[in-house]
Amino acid sequence: MSSLPKVLVVEDEVAIQELLRYSLEQAPFAVVVVTSAEQALSEIRSELPSVVLLDLMLPGMSGINLARHLRAQGRTRELPIIMVTARAEEADRIAGLNIGADDYVTKPFSPTELIARIRAVLRRRAPHLASDVVEAGPLRLDPQART
Repeated sequence: MSSLPKVLVVEDEVAIQELLRYSLEQAPFAVVVVTSAEQALSEIRSELPSVVLLDLMLPGMSGINLARHLRAQGRTRELPIIMVTARAEEADRIAGLNIGADDYVTKPFSPTELIARIRAVLRRRAPHLASDVVEAGPLRLDPQART
């Protein structure tokens, strides 16, 4: 198993899948791509990711319904979720954030900004998975080096 934070990408558009996979692997993150909410649930059952990038418009169960389901379960209630979607209306952003998304990014997006947002969410929700070194006085914590 990789020591890199695992990003589960739930996206049905092939071009966006490829862009996300390439950008995230370069960041570096361990990346798993699925094309539906049902596949995402199966993947999450087998191994909890560090963060989920979730499209709202998916075949079958919608991204909104998947986010609701994840927030309703004890095991996944605190799982960081970032919506990555073409739905840019204020009502859509508010709905996504009210359901429990940690962030909301609209397409088209900057891969560099998305990676910064993933790292910010990990720092807040799962600080042990952020690769940032923390310093306080003479104390220095480096999660990647485990020192």
